[in-house]
Amino acid sequence: MVFSTKRTLKDQKKDDAVFPGRNYTYTWTVPEDHSPTDDDPNCLTWIYHSHIDAPRDIASGLIGPLLTCKTGTLTGSSQRRSDVDVDFFLMFSVVDENLSWYLDENIASFCTDPGSVDKEDEEFQESNKMHAINGYVFGNLPELKMCAGDSVSWYLFGMGNEIDVHTAYFHGETLKIRGHRTDVASLFPATFVTADMIPRNPGRWLLSCQVNDHIQAGMGALYEVRPCSRQAAAPSLGGRVRRYFIAAKEVQWDYGPSALDQLTGKQLTDPDSPAEQYFKRSLYRIGGVYWKAKYVEYTDESFREEKQQSEEEKHLGILGPVIKAEVGDTILVTFFNKASWPFSIHPHGVSYGKASEGMWYHDGLSQSGVSVAPLHNFTYHWTVPRHVGPTSSDPPCLTWMYSSAANPVKDSSSGLVGPLLICKAGTLDDNNKQKGIDKEFYLLFNVFDENLSWYLNANIKYYLRMEETAVEKDDDFEESNRMHAINGLMFGNLPGLDVCEGDRVSWHLLGLGSEADVHGAVFQGNTLQINGMRRDSANLFPHTFATAFMQPDHSGTFEIYCQTSNHYQSGMRQQYSVSRCGRTGSAHHYRGVRTFYIAAEELLWDYAPDRSWERERHNHSAQSYADIFLSNENGLLGSRYKKAVYREYTDGTFQTPKARISGHEHLGILGPFLWAEVGDILNVVFKNNASRPYSIHAHGVLEQQAGHPQVANPGDIVTYRWEVPERAGPGPNDSACVPWIYYSAVDPVKDMYSGLIGPLKVCRRGALRSSGSRKDVKREFALLFLVFDENQSWYLEENVERFSKGNHKEINLLDEKFVESNKMHAINGRLYATLPGLTMHEGERVNWYLLGMGHEVDVHTVHFHAETFIYKNGKSYRADVVDLFPGTFEMVEMLVGNPGTWLLHCHVSDHIHAGMEILFTVLPRGESELEDLTATPGLPLEDEDESQKVMLFGSRVTQEQIEAIVISLAVVGVLLLVAAGVLLGAVIHLERQRRLRRNRRSILDDGFKLMSQKNSGL
Repeated sequence: MVFSTKRTLKDQKKDDAVFPGRNYTYTWTVPEDHSPTDDDPNCLTWIYHSHIDAPRDIASGLIGPLLTCKTGTLTGSSQRRSDVDVDFFLMFSVVDENLSWYLDENIASFCTDPGSVDKEDEEFQESNKMHAINGYVFGNLPELKMCAGDSVSWYLFGMGNEIDVHTAYFHGETLKIRGHRTDVASLFPATFVTADMIPRNPGRWLLSCQVNDHIQAGMGALYEVRPCSRQAAAPSLGGRVRRYFIAAKEVQWDYGPSALDQLTGKQLTDPDSPAEQYFKRSLYRIGGVYWKAKYVEYTDESFREEKQQSEEEKHLGILGPVIKAEVGDTILVTFFNKASWPFSIHPHGVSYGKASEGMWYHDGLSQSGVSVAPLHNFTYHWTVPRHVGPTSSDPPCLTWMYSSAANPVKDSSSGLVGPLLICKAGTLDDNNKQKGIDKEFYLLFNVFDENLSWYLNANIKYYLRMEETAVEKDDDFEESNRMHAINGLMFGNLPGLDVCEGDRVSWHLLGLGSEADVHGAVFQGNTLQINGMRRDSANLFPHTFATAFMQPDHSGTFEIYCQTSNHYQSGMRQQYSVSRCGRTGSAHHYRGVRTFYIAAEELLWDYAPDRSWERERHNHSAQSYADIFLSNENGLLGSRYKKAVYREYTDGTFQTPKARISGHEHLGILGPFLWAEVGDILNVVFKNNASRPYSIHAHGVLEQQAGHPQVANPGDIVTYRWEVPERAGPGPNDSACVPWIYYSAVDPVKDMYSGLIGPLKVCRRGALRSSGSRKDVKREFALLFLVFDENQSWYLEENVERFSKGNHKEINLLDEKFVESNKMHAINGRLYATLPGLTMHEGERVNWYLLGMGHEVDVHTVHFHAETFIYKNGKSYRADVVDLFPGTFEMVEMLVGNPGTWLLHCHVSDHIHAGMEILFTVLPRGESELEDLTATPGLPLEDEDESQKVMLFGSRVTQEQIEAIVISLAVVGVLLLVAAGVLLGAVIHLERQRRLRRNRRSILDDGFKLMSQKNSGL
């Protein structure tokens, strides 16, 4: 069920709301364009739920799973799958009982003193957030049982809010998801996954979310693999036995050993610098050095001599040694605990018995390797049978991780983590290096939360010279201990990331941590291939991993950073260098030059120029969810802000703006949709018509300024040259085009939030028409899902002065409600279905370019109602939800088949209420498309009082606009009158001429008659 702007409350469909005691029969069909593709598993995972107020309805419990399967998969009246032995449905969700319709009833029923309850109290609210799997916490989900050797299908989905970032981890077994080997599944609100498993490892195993906060809150269950008669014989291992000697050692770890921000050259303790809060030591601030535990490799079992790191290993930082093995190998890790707390080693990606799992939970067994006491040792025995190795769709080596799991949260926060690499047989050479790879790098993106470390008290005593109880543990103290690091180093202090032009480079990326650890790992200056798809970033979450390939073609020094804006600002940035190394760089051959003329201009932007849809959508609510964002009462600013935007011009004079043609009205606040084919050169002529310095920086393309484009001061014109080599275009498993993004990079965070951002697509040669549109699709839409944080805009103070009622000097810019009111949950800069231009016809092929940027809260699950799309990664997969995160750019293909006006929105609960929803319209075949008159590119920079506006032709306009309209109409009327007079005069003149000719003919005729009579008389 969706809402449509074409309906009113009087003619809503009967299924919009089924009232208590009433019933309604829904009819759902599964046409061919909604069925699993040939590459999909036999059954696809979906859900159904109540959608009157979806967040509250779901929090109240109304949600369930739905399967659509290929023909012939389901058997008999039981509707069981014929192709699997057993299947399970699991929902990972932080069920927020504060949103439930039954909150008041639950308080009355279950609180011992209901009258004393403050529903706004933070601790009370937190107590009602139940970190559940299928509604159960702390292992209370009824046991999930199967036999070894069974064919098992897991239907997994997430639901909920911004904190619903889940990594579902299956201990003891591995899965296949879309053809790739894994033991984890990333789940977000409305993310649906079908995973296949053939369990081979008998035992009771933990199934849990690996996000730190969720581990502590009980998001775990147990599943049991029984050694039934069908169990296959254990596979024989004919590979090598690889031995490692690793100790946990306590060190004083410096997150910034050079004492400099290597990206700016400034001191890390400079006042008002981004680094100061993390590195300045004071009465209640520890600074940048902490006691931590680190995995260190030794030469043998005596643990007397540390193994010296090679130059190629210097970049590992806090990480332990790289453990490598091939399919068929056995890994023996002797672990000696030289630290002062019990620790262990727990691996991903290998097979192990309960004795070598390295983690305790209530599985009915007690093993010595679960927790190794200080000054004790234990040897872990892991194997790499074929069924845990890379699949045919995987790269030659899969990236995994090992970590201490005696206490998974505190151990990893203390520093005990390292990389593990599992490769196909024959991939590693005699030196344990990957064949065909020149350089290997391992990078962990993690906010190390020192507040959760075993060594917090020791750090307070050692560095602050006081007891832990004496420290004022306020929010600022805790934030100063959250170190936004790559391999345990910040602000460019990671050494050893050096490559040569043309090197074949393998990047092995790891994630760890908590809900804040939503990372977009961006590689500036060059692009990556991940599973055959062209990217310049990889998304990482706790206990997720990625393997990326790069062959750099451009020398220089470039950044590796997290695209999540607050992580970028907090120092999650490093540098890698590309040198010529005596090689002659391969010359790129370019065929054509395309030129775009773009200006930065300041205007007033309205995030919601029309509230009618929002008021109808939430008419049942006692208080509108939109008021905090759209009202300008009580010290709030409302929906209008001064912003800077990119706008296109016809030529280099910048006199004539280029009109947004039909099909581009939907771009909203975005700059023009730039485009190129592989082999092009783009010249972007940029004029800064704004009042402060800006620039244009693009992802994906080869920039001459090595990621640091020339700054254009106000009034300046700068030309940027972007080259589009093969590695900027689609990879072998991509579709015909790949999406990128461009934005101002003077201050990438504040510039973007001020409005300067736009889409870019790069396509295969010959894929585009001369206009830039795809030859093989009818329509293309680019959508940016971004919480525009106006608190970080350059124009905040000006907006406060302009739009706040009363004395603007009295407004507290740090007030929690004020700050929240300025976070605009927008799609292309619009809220609550006010984005125009998303119209298409039944039967058309449509491409959607979906872009994600922003902050930790910018976890977006983009849901298309009533339509599905195809996602391609070498194969084609059916879905109706796309996951977006900062630095994520996705393209999906849709064959439109369901006429109507449908909802397109982010499925994160808070984002639904905050207005991250738009409508798209599918017209029946043959129906004409009316011009959309709701597009408003922006308002002039005059202050306008809404109360002084009046309705004219269905729109609110000011008195000045009315006068201008009246004058324009008068001028048009006079011109029409003059034209009519001229036309009438011409008609009269022609009629007189016609009559004159007729009279002349009559006179001649009479003359001829008279002469004839005279002649006959003669």
